[in-house]
Amino acid sequence: MKQTEYDVIVVGGGGSGLAAAVSAAESGCDVLLLEKQPVLGGTTGIAVGSFTTSGSRLQSKAKLKDSPEEHAEDAGKFAPEEIERLNTTELRNHFLSHSAETLEWLEGMGLAFHGPSPEPPNRKARMHNVVPNAKAYVAVLHSRLVKLGGTVKCSAAVVGLLREGERVSGVKAEIDGHEFSLEANFGVVMAAGDYANAPDLISAYKGSEFENIEGINPHAVGDGHRLVDAAGGKLINMEVTYGPELRFIAPRRVDPFEQFIPTGGWKGKLLAKLLPFVPKSIIRKKIKELLVTWQHPEDSLFKEGAILLNKEGRRFCNEWDSPKREILVSRQPGKEAYILLCDHLIKKFSEWPYFISTAPEIAYAYLDDYQRMRPDLVFKGKSLTVLATLSGMVPQHIHAAVEGFNLYVAGEKKDPFGRTGDKMFLGGQTWMLLGPVKAWFTTTEGGAAINESAQVLDAGGYPIPGLYAVGQNGLGGQILWGHGLHIAWALTSGRLVGLELGRRKEVE
Repeated sequence: MKQTEYDVIVVGGGGSGLAAAVSAAESGCDVLLLEKQPVLGGTTGIAVGSFTTSGSRLQSKAKLKDSPEEHAEDAGKFAPEEIERLNTTELRNHFLSHSAETLEWLEGMGLAFHGPSPEPPNRKARMHNVVPNAKAYVAVLHSRLVKLGGTVKCSAAVVGLLREGERVSGVKAEIDGHEFSLEANFGVVMAAGDYANAPDLISAYKGSEFENIEGINPHAVGDGHRLVDAAGGKLINMEVTYGPELRFIAPRRVDPFEQFIPTGGWKGKLLAKLLPFVPKSIIRKKIKELLVTWQHPEDSLFKEGAILLNKEGRRFCNEWDSPKREILVSRQPGKEAYILLCDHLIKKFSEWPYFISTAPEIAYAYLDDYQRMRPDLVFKGKSLTVLATLSGMVPQHIHAAVEGFNLYVAGEKKDPFGRTGDKMFLGGQTWMLLGPVKAWFTTTEGGAAINESAQVLDAGGYPIPGLYAVGQNGLGGQILWGHGLHIAWALTSGRLVGLELGRRKEVE
């Protein structure tokens, strides 16, 4: 690299890193963004794209009166009480009070949103969905950064931080097979994503029984958290994770149409203007395609009598007991399992209110949707023997699993895995397997302790000069359960840290 000194260096090219880089560049900073992977996007790039906020333009257009104070109260209702009590209240309130400004900032770049859509226990509709999906954030922010003169380097791994006394002064990076020492005059911003696919960190903070469970993003290995820790930064809530949960394995084939949907420029604006006139049936179809690809099967399947089998046809767990269920799935051959349904369950989960998966209050996917859109996940037969042949399971094992379950339902023996209360036998003329499913961590809630300026704090609560953290690296102890809060935080924290670094440059 010819240039080795910048005002700001951002580590990570997902949503939070791109937002930080753009905001700092808009504030007059010379910015370098480093991304370890060959392409930008991070976990943001594979998300649906919901942005949840209060007091937005779209809420006003829908004649909804809302406030950050009401939103903060509702945000505390999503996580279980034992998780919610870990939340850093002041920081989450600060974030929610600035998130609507971030949505307006994004709209000003040409991004378009539809909504707001409801999601209980939010009392008001707050979910704004970007058009056409989360790739739009990446494309538009990248384009904006380039126009502002920012420098982007992909396949650039940050392997260490530089120090001048107590101050973090830059980074060591490996780029194109060479190591560079790169100076940052006003700050290094950690935006390298979560640690959902870091078994050593998961094991150390959450417990060794979870170490076989993978993250949705295979590249989320905690690079930023490790760098913060090495610099003396305090990490908090590292044991808190979103998941594990069961999810269907995504199709191997990537729909090329999704890759070429315009996300910026005049084509993206045209798409946004045309969206209100697109038939709702088409919109529902696209949403359902996301549901049957990314969303988890509802626990109601098991409460109504479905059971889990491994790829050999053996039952192995109490299907009602999560997260022990997910731990045991991760220990099965191939880390895979299948959901077994019989006649009465097939009929039940074909219509409201018994759906397989959902984006709350937006769309619902039933068995027919899975058979039509994800036939690779559906095995259907007139007998257990036929089902075993289609799926590759051992017939004797699948027969034994069903017979054992029915003996428990009949009261002739206890369920060997601890289920109680089932009243319906597994039986009938039609059988179905859905799968494979795997256990996944969606994201992690642990991150650097930060103040409202996104400065990383040490164990004593003092800022480490020159070091900042945003997005999943800088959650600061917040609990952000519920759709759309993680992306809203990623983009809001990035925007705010860019403004902060711009102010520091002006002062110095």
